[in-house]
Amino acid sequence: MHVDIQAINEKIRRESAFVERINREVAKVIVGQKYMIERLLVGLLSNGHVLLEGVPGLAKTLAVKTLSAAVQTKFQRIQFTPDLLPADLIGTLIYDQRNGQFTTKKGPIFANLILADEINRSPAKVQSALLEAMMERQVTIGENTFKLDDPFLVLATQNPIEQEGTYPLPEAQVDRFMLKLSIGYPNKDEELEIMRRMTRGHLESVNPVVTPADIVKARNVVSEVYMDEKVERYIIDIVFATREPKKYGLDELEDLISYGASPRASIFLAQAAKAHAFLRGRGYVTPEDVRAIGLDVLRHRIIITYEAEAEEKTSEYVVGQVLSRIEVP
Repeated sequence: MHVDIQAINEKIRRESAFVERINREVAKVIVGQKYMIERLLVGLLSNGHVLLEGVPGLAKTLAVKTLSAAVQTKFQRIQFTPDLLPADLIGTLIYDQRNGQFTTKKGPIFANLILADEINRSPAKVQSALLEAMMERQVTIGENTFKLDDPFLVLATQNPIEQEGTYPLPEAQVDRFMLKLSIGYPNKDEELEIMRRMTRGHLESVNPVVTPADIVKARNVVSEVYMDEKVERYIIDIVFATREPKKYGLDELEDLISYGASPRASIFLAQAAKAHAFLRGRGYVTPEDVRAIGLDVLRHRIIITYEAEAEEKTSEYVVGQVLSRIEVP
């Protein structure tokens, strides 16, 4: 097994060289926000959609656009609004009078990287159309079903403080996102650099340094990253502790959790931990990889009770307690 891990390590050193190139290109435009960029790469490498939540002006949209510019691929930004229709997203059938037949006009969803800007501003019909694309990697227009290109990734943004004219995402759709990121403010030095760059009136251009084929190849390598059975069981313990906290000595969480994490949480936690190890240049997953990515995978999968809301305890608090109390192998 030691020889195998050495071989995987060597393979990862070769295949992860492009990560440094992407980081260099993104840093030309984005100041700081290393956490957000790394998590976007985790989503890209583990084929998982990402939901970014943060107040306006934190470069969420700019980060996604910059990342897509560094990857030589087709990018579409879709501004979600209350009057958006499913046809505006996936496409529609158009009647051609010349031959009396319907032809398919494909929508902006037919791209590799989709930026769903302010996703919670669109009604349920549009969200359900996006749901099929996210989960099945296909869309249905009329009687025909079309496969989406690979890689296909939805990177969605939403604003937590502006609730007028918004439609909360249903739990079924939120669960489709591998990661939900909570984006914070930059520190003083970073904000000073942002201010200087933006007042110069000139932004550096980003060069494409990776192809879609490189991403697909890297995903195959990520799936080869070794995960010991002890780490696998550690992931299962974390997820089960959100469902049956008493069995894990977390009695105080019993009244705070209405619904624990779904089985999708276990799958995504394992995939994201492997991608996290890949970004660190390792061919094996450690418990620290699981802990590092755990909050982003679980924060949107735990439904808290009214009692928790009354006590101002969030799902993040619950996840924090679980991660700090479950025994690390």
